[in-house]
Amino acid sequence: MMIIAGIDYSLRGPAICVFTSLQKEEKFTFNRCQFYFLTGTKKYADDFLGNIHGRRLMDYNCENERYDSLSEWAVEQLYGVEEVAIEGYSMGSKGKVFNIAENTGVLKYRIWQSRIPMTITPPTVIKKFATGKGNADKEAMYQAFKKETKIDLKKEISPDKKDVGNPVSDIIDSYYECKHLHSSLIKSLT
Repeated sequence: MMIIAGIDYSLRGPAICVFTSLQKEEKFTFNRCQFYFLTGTKKYADDFLGNIHGRRLMDYNCENERYDSLSEWAVEQLYGVEEVAIEGYSMGSKGKVFNIAENTGVLKYRIWQSRIPMTITPPTVIKKFATGKGNADKEAMYQAFKKETKIDLKKEISPDKKDVGNPVSDIIDSYYECKHLHSSLIKSLT
């Protein structure tokens, strides 16, 4: 049996993909994944396609409380996970980069405390793995996911949005983070 996870972590829309297989060499598929995400938008705080579970972001009074509740939620989703991959920092990040780093640091510490092995993967590696291009944008990631899985997440979750955005892009990023980890683990078995 193999239970692994991929995390696309952020302050406003973290997403986690948990893949479970009965045999270590089993093919990675969307149907073997459970997805969890947090959102500030009420209509996205729902279940979709039977394996995508959105919940509302928790209220907080200060940044430390925010980091604590986000990381607590994330670690709860990792119950039973044997290994986790998390997206590394983007070198082109803008905005609250120190808040992002502090938030992610709290999560990494909690994962470490839970004794779950963790791999940090640069965003360019995941984008190249998914699309063939390390600088792929959200639309390219979405198109790669749609082509691979035959599932139109935008149509299922946010049909009223013109562009690909959260939570769809977060779910897709967590999917490819997890799939990349799976691919690496399978290669190490052979």
